Amino acid sequence: MESTPPSPEPILRLERVSKTFTLHMQGGLKLPVVRDVSFDVCAGECVVLDGPSGAGKSSILKMIHGNYLVGSGSILLREEGGWVDMAMAPPRRILELRQRAIGYVSQFLRVIPRVSCLDLVAARACESGCGRSEGEERAAKLLTQLNVPERLWKLAPATFSGGEQQRVNIACGFAARRPLMLLDEPTASLDRKNCDAVIMLIEACKTQGSAVLGIFHDAQVRARVADKLVDMRQFAAGTPIYV
Repeated sequence: MESTPPSPEPILRLERVSKTFTLHMQGGLKLPVVRDVSFDVCAGECVVLDGPSGAGKSSILKMIHGNYLVGSGSILLREEGGWVDMAMAPPRRILELRQRAIGYVSQFLRVIPRVSCLDLVAARACESGCGRSEGEERAAKLLTQLNVPERLWKLAPATFSGGEQQRVNIACGFAARRPLMLLDEPTASLDRKNCDAVIMLIEACKTQGSAVLGIFHDAQVRARVADKLVDMRQFAAGTPIYV
């Protein structure tokens, strides 16, 4: 009798995560965003946050990445020695985890003036421990996959078009291999050819055993990459409250 293969282990676990913003410039208005968000993301799977604009999808990614403070609940990231609660981790610990455990593709490219496109991506590749030569090889492969013309590789991305900058941003995010990848609308405004390239990168991450959590407004892309959907409407937090 064949044995059942073991289920993949969760890399990320959210337990009853809630978030409220206080708008001090509007008389202390309390703006609830999400309430009691709970789900797992396992190694080798892509989980997609689903729901309309304003449902709190990007806020969830930013809390996991440490850009937003967590109002309540736990965001647990699996490490070799056990679980780390990102909601309680000090800033230095969060920065350390970003360096080696969490990849993040935001909607915006953060560039360094006068640093070339190839150097920017290669530097991110080297964060995973490879040497400069291997980093440049990985950067060149990613830029080719994402259809960034080679004539641009030695130029600073600040001079690129919006679409070209977006593809460089995606290359930076995928350059260093991480156990957890956070993707905030990586295919927004991309044509079908480049959407397909991003999908291939996501599939490669899953094959390597990374956990992927993303937001995709393109229904076709969402259908192709998602192993599981999390409907954010079930975590709606209510209406604004003045205090």
